[in-house]
Amino acid sequence: MSICYMKGLLQDAAKEGRAVGAFSVGNMEMILGAVKAAEELNTPIILQIAEVRLPHSPLHLMAPMMMKAAKNAKVDIAVHLDHGLKIDTVQQALDFGFTSVMFDGSRYDLPGNIRLTSKVVEMAAKTGATTEAELGVVGGSEDGSVNNKIVCTDPEVAESFAKKTGVDALAVAIGNAHGHYAAAPKLRYDVLEEISKRVRIPLVLHGGTGISPADFRRCIEYGVHKINIATANFDALTKEAERYFEQDGSYNYFQLNEAMVQGVYQNIKRHILIFNNQIPLDKIL
Repeated sequence: MSICYMKGLLQDAAKEGRAVGAFSVGNMEMILGAVKAAEELNTPIILQIAEVRLPHSPLHLMAPMMMKAAKNAKVDIAVHLDHGLKIDTVQQALDFGFTSVMFDGSRYDLPGNIRLTSKVVEMAAKTGATTEAELGVVGGSEDGSVNNKIVCTDPEVAESFAKKTGVDALAVAIGNAHGHYAAAPKLRYDVLEEISKRVRIPLVLHGGTGISPADFRRCIEYGVHKINIATANFDALTKEAERYFEQDGSYNYFQLNEAMVQGVYQNIKRHILIFNNQIPLDKIL
């Protein structure tokens, strides 16, 4: 088991009635924590990084670490570019060997989204990489700099979009949002159910931080087989670092390193147990 393509992971998840966790990383400690959790639970995962994170975590540094971690892992891991905003960035990720790329064309009109997504599908086909797109508008933004208003995905448009672009997975907007929710999200299961009836590819849920375990599992029932976790990962690392510095005594990098790895590991392990859809929720919380 080693680095793999996301398409196969999602197909397996669909057959087994679960979802694959796609966990955003921004440094070495996050990668180590993610792989540790996946190996312990013997569960494939997706390591991903969004384009908006690259000013803090440059792709030319992150990509080699992510690729090496996936290749050496004891479980299958796909390496994914999340929310690619520019065609050039998508190409860079493919050049580094990423096995999956997402082009986020949700800020364009529908014809523009279809045109650019189709181009990314053609680019990815040259390496066999899996492709993901977004339709509708997921609220907030990856880096918290913009508070996009949620626009739910139109099921009829989603059906046409999937056919015209040939994309492998589709991120949908059903009341979900990136970042922290101001209140518990009210997901539109009626919209999700209708999309799942019309679209024959795996659906993706972005904005996973703050969604309840029960809602995660209900989304899986309606065809969601990839769930993104970003903010919760960064929060877990930060909180564990804070706990470390709250202790009395001297501090050093190596103990801080272990604390950050542990924070991410615990967060990802919990989400994997939820997404695997095998353990009762009261045994996880």
